[in-house]
Amino acid sequence: MVKQLPITYILFLLAFSLSSTIQAQKKAYPYQDASLSIEERVNDLLPRMSLEEKVAQMRIFHANIGVKPDEKGQLELSDRVIEKLKLGIAGIKNPGEHIPPLAAAKLNNELQEYIMKSNRWGIPALFVTESYNGVDAAGCTKFGRPITSAASFNPQLVNRIWDVVGREARLRGMHMCHSPEADIVRDPRFGRMSEAFGEDTYLTTQMVVSAITGVQGNYTGLGKGTHIGAVAKHFAGYGQVLGGSNFAAIEISPRTLIDEIYPPFEAAVKKAKTLGIMASHGDINGIASHGNRELLTGVLREQWGFKGYVVSDSNDIARLYYFMKVAESPEAAALMGLIAGIDIDLYAEDSYAYLPEMVKKDSSIERLIDRSVRRVIRTKMILGLFDNPLVDLKKVEKEVRSETSLALAQEADLESIILLKNEKGILPLTKSQKKIALLGPLLDIGTKEAFEKVTGNKVSYVADQGFQLTDQKSGVPNLLPTDEKALDRLVDTARSSDVTILFLGGDEYTAKEAYFNNALGDRATIEPVGPQDELVRRVKTLGKPVIVVLKHRRTLAINTIVKEADAILDGWDLSEFGDSSLAKIIFGEISPSGKLPVTVPRSIGQLPFHYSMKEINTKKGYLFLDDGPLFPFGYGLGYSDFFYEDMALSSETMTANSKISVSVKVTNTGKMKAKEVVQLYIKDEIGSVTRPDKELKGFEKIELPPGESKTVTFIITPDMLKFTGPTMEKVLESGDYTVMVGQSSKEGLTSRFRLENK
Repeated sequence: MVKQLPITYILFLLAFSLSSTIQAQKKAYPYQDASLSIEERVNDLLPRMSLEEKVAQMRIFHANIGVKPDEKGQLELSDRVIEKLKLGIAGIKNPGEHIPPLAAAKLNNELQEYIMKSNRWGIPALFVTESYNGVDAAGCTKFGRPITSAASFNPQLVNRIWDVVGREARLRGMHMCHSPEADIVRDPRFGRMSEAFGEDTYLTTQMVVSAITGVQGNYTGLGKGTHIGAVAKHFAGYGQVLGGSNFAAIEISPRTLIDEIYPPFEAAVKKAKTLGIMASHGDINGIASHGNRELLTGVLREQWGFKGYVVSDSNDIARLYYFMKVAESPEAAALMGLIAGIDIDLYAEDSYAYLPEMVKKDSSIERLIDRSVRRVIRTKMILGLFDNPLVDLKKVEKEVRSETSLALAQEADLESIILLKNEKGILPLTKSQKKIALLGPLLDIGTKEAFEKVTGNKVSYVADQGFQLTDQKSGVPNLLPTDEKALDRLVDTARSSDVTILFLGGDEYTAKEAYFNNALGDRATIEPVGPQDELVRRVKTLGKPVIVVLKHRRTLAINTIVKEADAILDGWDLSEFGDSSLAKIIFGEISPSGKLPVTVPRSIGQLPFHYSMKEINTKKGYLFLDDGPLFPFGYGLGYSDFFYEDMALSSETMTANSKISVSVKVTNTGKMKAKEVVQLYIKDEIGSVTRPDKELKGFEKIELPPGESKTVTFIITPDMLKFTGPTMEKVLESGDYTVMVGQSSKEGLTSRFRLENK
């Protein structure tokens, strides 16, 4: 049953504002006094709360159980929600996500007022969103996915994107974001690949720090009410699931965990000051992450000094019992999660809901409850919710989807699109082509219009999607059989055109989050699905130029496309202006400058396959398969060439207390202004444990007019060379190191230095 709030109660809310109520009570309780420190306020409030009120501050439910606007746009709550809010709540996920920003802001103001008036102490709630293409809610600026923006190799750009995310979310009345993902993703079978920033530890770390500082307004935006708090996830190792299958076990060496998986999370805590951390669905070498005290308390808090809250992933504390099977009962699972350091239970009714009864049997549990509640209340204080809990409605329509935000979305596209192939310099196209065919299953409804706006009436277009890849069932989509008539029609259209642009890859149904068996999203193969390869082959036989635009959310083994296409542009998952951005690049308004944030394999049989694997992994190839990747990490072409020369090191030796600078001169030898990502890699030639073939340790994106040069300098510090040694302690070992500076992980100038650590 859905119950609407009485109109008399709504009028009461309007007549007596929340701010005046708090003002009147300021002298009553110290925790309401904004002049006191956060710690003083938390210390005053916590002892006043009952056990049941405390546990309510450790739970989040989803708005889909009964938070929505009625026909007049006013707040409507189900009986179930009303019951849940009597004691207060830690937070609510996605209230108002399907309505426009101003309507959402109004709804969330009403909701926050109701919550604060419904519990004894006026404790506000956290309203929580996520961000994969900007704020995941109606009416906000749609940006490209994280892995798309990672291809820009531009942390400052990513920071600006997430600054917009933080501002637009706060204007909707949101306070926390279950993003960004600090996971390392190296298995293209994994359906959630595009939610993270790629395969490399250093690149991901830079992007995660940029995203968190952006969405949190460099931390100062939290209390000002202009930004929201970040929840970095999934701690830890989530992207390393066996077989690329969501929920599968994670077998990963402790050394790899420390050196490659932890750093983005550590930086999220120490550098970016993330307010929250979400635990991983999975286990690590048999220890379930949601019950792993060494991970969630030992590493996160005792080693790194994290002060925020840890939230479970969806229902995962309860899953310690019925899925992971490492707890004897639901109550044992709840205690395991609490001891480990999980502060908030996301969604579950069969986990922390049991805590009040459990305390009656063991009063010592309340000390752990107090610990978690303190962290939650502290977060709400940092966000200023006790003092300024409501949205200024006057700002919403002016600042959400502003012209600058929309322009930024396209700017990010233009820096993220990757040129993988450009046979005989076919790109950029001129506007002299009389007729261009826009074809293929990843063609969107607005693609033709977007291209026409870029080229005007100088070019004639014909557009035909031809076929879809799946039946688009949201849970378990099915591949559609090959439509021969559609293929014939597409080939006929290409035959009558001067140039064909094929839109291929994968859609939201072929790469997505997998929920057990009723919603699949991982794949056992990584080739393009359906008759896409066949379409490329048939169009190629026409003897006319074939350009392929890739849109996808997972790395694809595009062997046939690489062989047949004259040019390939990789867009991953772009913003709402993606087709316009592609057209601008295809017609040379700007040179592509994106670089691959992943290694592109030739076959699923090469997995695991990333550029920084141990050198011994690269000794030999496979029968009947060309060696190496289709494209290496960091690879990407442009419309101008860049020449690297005059590499110089400031010294040939280094100590534990010194640094070395490495410089290289880069010249734009082409005819077009262009951007280039200059990349620094370091290889430890001899180590006490087997070492990576090379590791990215720095990059800089530069822009040069034709004929101009710039000297790019990197500083190599001892910390860059440390790794986990045989005794599982960080070591800095004497020896020889090779430095490479170049255009990708496979190409560059090299030099050597020696570290003397005595």
